[in-house]
Amino acid sequence: MNTETLQKQLVEWYGDGSNGAVPRPEQWARILHRAPGQAITLINFFKFREEADYKDRGAHVSGSEAFDAYAAVSIPTMKRVGGAFLLVAPFEASLIGEDEDWDLVAIGAYPNRQAFLDLYQDATYRAAFTHRTAACALQKVLIAGT
Repeated sequence: MNTETLQKQLVEWYGDGSNGAVPRPEQWARILHRAPGQAITLINFFKFREEADYKDRGAHVSGSEAFDAYAAVSIPTMKRVGGAFLLVAPFEASLIGEDEDWDLVAIGAYPNRQAFLDLYQDATYRAAFTHRTAACALQKVLIAGT
């Protein structure tokens, strides 16, 4: 599948990113246009909702509980595709720069672009992603690479 077709597929599956919960098309392009063998490290910051927002599901769980449901699928799936978490920990405080307020920081590493894409193309992961969206009031994900 060429990168343009894959980008359209990812947007179809996850949405256009206008909600701030998933990458926008140009952000997907940043990954898709990386060198195939280049490692990818993602630094994730999460702020949980007090109550998860499942829209029409009517589920009443905390954002933290919804995120746990996401993590129960995402962690083993990430390992299966070749990725690994370097750190998953509660956010404490800012040391330099503007103070920020997050609940959790997770640093995930992928050996190459395909491992990252294998995660996002996995049907079970896609189904679990709804828990991440419901859980998070705010997210920030930074890309680092070698």
